[in-house]
Formats: sequence, structure tokens, C-alpha cells
Amino acid sequence: MLVTDEQFASCRKTVMDANPKMSEEMAGRIVDEALKFVAACAKNPGVGLAPSRIVDEGWHALILHTALYTDLCQTLGDRIVHHYPGYDPTHYDPPILDRTREKISELGWEADAELWGPPSDETLVSVAANCQHAPECTIVITPKPKPGIV
Repeated sequence: MLVTDEQFASCRKTVMDANPKMSEEMAGRIVDEALKFVAACAKNPGVGLAPSRIVDEGWHALILHTALYTDLCQTLGDRIVHHYPGYDPTHYDPPILDRTREKISELGWEADAELWGPPSDETLVSVAANCQHAPECTIVITPKPKPGIV
């Protein structure tokens, strides 16, 4: 488990607060995928990964819990996984999501395929997040500089 049950519940509630009609079960699935995504990014610096629009909603919730998020990123890879929003919902690049799911799988988890679809696929769930990451806004992690190095 990457976070405590209490931390998970708090992030799930943040997703539900942003999406009042969402079930607790769905919000939990979204947070779970966001945790997997952050872990994949932290463990694969420089690769260029991105979440689906639905998973991005969970990532936003994690980021709003700043102390939890900082600790999570530091534990996973000693670097912060920064968010670079892309606001054009037509930005959809399946290979980026495929690569992200592959990196999640390499860590021993299975990505929830229903939550990793195209931005227009709101048949499962509609989310408040208005981000869609594409090649020009993939998440590329760079290690933090060592002390004394400029």
C-alpha cells in the first residue's frame, strides 16, 4: 500500500467532492489508478508518461494533499512528480497511455483498463478534471539537483 487507509479515504473524498454524483467505489478506483500512475512516473524518470483524463482526476486529488503527495513522491523516487496540465481535450495519444500502462504493469500492478480510455469516453464516468495530456505535456521526471551543484 502506497498510502494509509486514512490518507486514501481523504483523497477519495476529494475526488467525490469535485464530482458529487460519483460513487465512493468509483472514486476509490480513480485514486488507486492515480497512485499507480505517480509510482510509474517516479520509478521511470525521463520516459514521458501521462494519465488518462479520468486518472488525472485522482492525481489532482493526490496533489491537493500536499504533505501526503510530497512524502509519496520522495518515498517512490526522491523526486516530485510535477503536474503539467494540458487543457485541450482533443490531445489524446494512445501510445502514451499504452506506455504508461506498461510501466504500471512492470511495477507489478494491473491498470484498470476501464479508467484508461480516451477523453471522450464518458460512458463509464464523467470527471471534473479538464486536463488531457499529450506529447507536448507528458510527464518527464528529472532528478533534483544534488546540494552544491548548480
